[in-house]
Amino acid sequence: MRNTVRTVLPLVTSLLLLSACATDPATGTAAPTLAAALGDAERSVAAGDVERAITMLRGAGAKFPAEKAPWMQLAQLKFDRGAYGEAISAALEGLRRDPHDRQGNSIVAVGGLRLSTRALADLSKQHHLGGPLRTEAQHLAGLLRTSLGEDVLVPAVQKPIRPVAKPRPVTVNSGAQGRAPTATVTSQSGSADPFGALK
Repeated sequence: MRNTVRTVLPLVTSLLLLSACATDPATGTAAPTLAAALGDAERSVAAGDVERAITMLRGAGAKFPAEKAPWMQLAQLKFDRGAYGEAISAALEGLRRDPHDRQGNSIVAVGGLRLSTRALADLSKQHHLGGPLRTEAQHLAGLLRTSLGEDVLVPAVQKPIRPVAKPRPVTVNSGAQGRAPTATVTSQSGSADPFGALK
């Protein structure tokens, strides 16, 4: 009996210690994990409650300060909604935790390009794109072309090729009142006698 107690007691103690680690001491309830918080945020987005998802991701980022995942998920969420400045800010938080994260670097690069494109288009419309600003923009465009290995960043828009219209059948009516018999004639050049159906 004593041997059984000696072997069971350490097991019970270990289980109690593990359960204590998994509970929140303030509330006595199970503490949420990072995976649970990210899953809840995804479900909120799927349900259309994006603001709740953003709050949850920010909370997860504060609760798990060493983790990049909440910040990357927040960055992607903002990027998908066109909030490029906020997406870049969240991605930079994730990159502080993992500087080599591909998703974070992509969001920063593409989001920055989209913001720059908008700003340059606005300046161009206002005729304020000149002088040193124009020179800097040209230098950055050259650097981008080199990085991408492309001679032209934005290819010229080609006019769409219009499809050839198919010939439509022409309906010929006999002119009688009521239920008039009709005949369908193909209106193509080189076809048989178009009035043959009337004979």
